[in-house]
Amino acid sequence: MKNLILIIVVLTLLSGCFPSKNLDKKEVLLQGRTMGTTYSIKVIIEHDSVNTQLLQKDIDKALANINQEMSTYITDSELSRFNQSTSLEPVTISKGLTRVIKESLRLGKLSQGKLDVTVGPLVNLWGFGPNYLPEKEPTEALLNKAKTAVGIHHLVLKGNKLSKKIPNLYVDLSTIAKGYGVDFIAELLESKGLHNYLVEIGGEMRLKGFKHTGELWVAAIEKPITTERAVQQAIVPKDNAVATSGDYRIYFESGGQRFSHIIDPATGKPINHKLVSVTVIHPSSMTADGLSTALMVMGEKEALAFAEKNDIAAYFISKSENGFVEQSTVKFAQYLK
Repeated sequence: MKNLILIIVVLTLLSGCFPSKNLDKKEVLLQGRTMGTTYSIKVIIEHDSVNTQLLQKDIDKALANINQEMSTYITDSELSRFNQSTSLEPVTISKGLTRVIKESLRLGKLSQGKLDVTVGPLVNLWGFGPNYLPEKEPTEALLNKAKTAVGIHHLVLKGNKLSKKIPNLYVDLSTIAKGYGVDFIAELLESKGLHNYLVEIGGEMRLKGFKHTGELWVAAIEKPITTERAVQQAIVPKDNAVATSGDYRIYFESGGQRFSHIIDPATGKPINHKLVSVTVIHPSSMTADGLSTALMVMGEKEALAFAEKNDIAAYFISKSENGFVEQSTVKFAQYLK
């Protein structure tokens, strides 16, 4: 349950754009539930050119299929069956799961293990997975035992064949699956000739084109506080995806200490640094989703250096004694409103 950070859609229109003269266009809002959260899709259509009820059914069917492939909460999902198996023999996996695993492994290698989709046993141990363990700090003995079952190098993908090198390896795609869902729905809309839309699932979003008025989509990064919902920074992502990862919504407190749901694979423990929110803009929501988590794990200095080195459009919010400190990469500056 990584990305319950909402990137609020700003209703204020971007000034300085050219409004459309085509008054036959309208904005349709489609909403529902998926992946343990909600989805919201705004699509621009010519009046009566699209059967929105059928479109909604296609979207719900696609999202149900993705859930059945990648959920760790559905006991008979494709991923759950892989996790439950102790066999080391390769198994054939679906096209969608192959795509997500492939990108997870690529980002894991790029980030030197900061993004690790095998960290599930640790996520579960800290009480943030489907097992809903008690909200208390686990013992070092339990941590060390769980860490023996973690390591992205134990996961092998060859073509569409997936295997594990240790029998108790457990894969959790919650850091990237919602982003994939966003990409898939965007591609679905494109296949139907719809090229102006905003697709959002649990805070991850992808935008393209213009609103029905001819103005660009505007989004906002949420202020990283727990007491209220407020905007920290408005952005204009253009034809891109946006993903935010933060440590301020999902956590528990024990012994006077706060424990985030974002786990550092190296320590086996929740992150403990001053970086509280990372937003990434990228053409792919899946990639932005994974990168935002990897950067959160790194911490403020390492994350900024990594993002600049790899030409990533990233925006960081860190806590300080005097409030929040904002930083962004050179590539991100073009999206600031």
